[in-house]
Amino acid sequence: MQPHDKAKFGRSDFDVTKLSYGTAPIGNLFREIADETADSMIQTAWDAGIRLFDSSPMYGHGLAELRTGSSLRWKRRDDFVLASKVGRRLVPSKREEIDFAPWNNAAAFRTEFDYSYDGAMRSFEDSLQRMALERMDICFIHDVDRFTHGDGQPEVFAQAMDGCWRALEKLRDEGAVKAIGLGVNEWEVCQAALERHDFDCFLLAGRYTLYEQESLDSFLPLCEQRNAAVIVGGGFNSGILATGAIEGAKYNYSPAPAHVLDKVAKIERVCDIHGVPLPAAAMQFVVAHPAIPSFVAGTRTVEQLEKNLKWFSHPIPGDFWAELKAEGLLREDAPTP
Repeated sequence: MQPHDKAKFGRSDFDVTKLSYGTAPIGNLFREIADETADSMIQTAWDAGIRLFDSSPMYGHGLAELRTGSSLRWKRRDDFVLASKVGRRLVPSKREEIDFAPWNNAAAFRTEFDYSYDGAMRSFEDSLQRMALERMDICFIHDVDRFTHGDGQPEVFAQAMDGCWRALEKLRDEGAVKAIGLGVNEWEVCQAALERHDFDCFLLAGRYTLYEQESLDSFLPLCEQRNAAVIVGGGFNSGILATGAIEGAKYNYSPAPAHVLDKVAKIERVCDIHGVPLPAAAMQFVVAHPAIPSFVAGTRTVEQLEKNLKWFSHPIPGDFWAELKAEGLLREDAPTP
């Protein structure tokens, strides 16, 4: 498998590369990245054949979209697939009045949730202006999950399934965007949305990884039935499937609890027996599912990106997957490469 290999994007009329580039880190997530470094990563991804780029107004309060557009602006537009999101509006503000966390020295906008029809339309147009590109191909409704909104999630979800949905459906009907969906942290929210409306796709952060596969119970089968595409972000479970079960390893953006460390350590032992890097197994496992055409990953350095490219194409023997299942470390019904 190669990063530039392509797969059909569900029922939509375009293909995407199996590996895609996520632009959250170039929004200065956790630490500042120079413009030149951000551009170098996108150009390195391009040179490796990656042709799907995912951004959001949230990432760096607009900075990631600005940098993404700058790096892609002079590429032939039909040669790549571009995704962004609605659900937040950016409001120009004084830097000293903005809470940038977890972004570092981001763009001079504060973010406000807005899942209304007008808010989604405004957000969509603003994203195109920031990127200075004539279209985006995929548009997700962003963060209508419990991870983001807690007990207020049902109300937010209802707002988005009315306002944002009507806006994106209209944009899709008019040909302004090719595919619409949700970008969230919980598969249950994706399933609820797909049961309610005619969505084309989802960006699921984690929740289908080498460590956890509960979304095989009902969500991924429903996607197969409806021919809805799922891009998986957070496929390293926010860190531990890249670093391994080391002290301080992150799971869901927090230090991994003991039971997670224990299971990942067992997976690592099988990796060692077969000479398979843990991150390679994590990446290649995800895109073996027929509903998942692409694994999206962001990087902070060119070196990290180059590692991802190597892991994605690292040969993995079939016996490795069989042993994971035999040891009860991987679900029997999970598709494997």
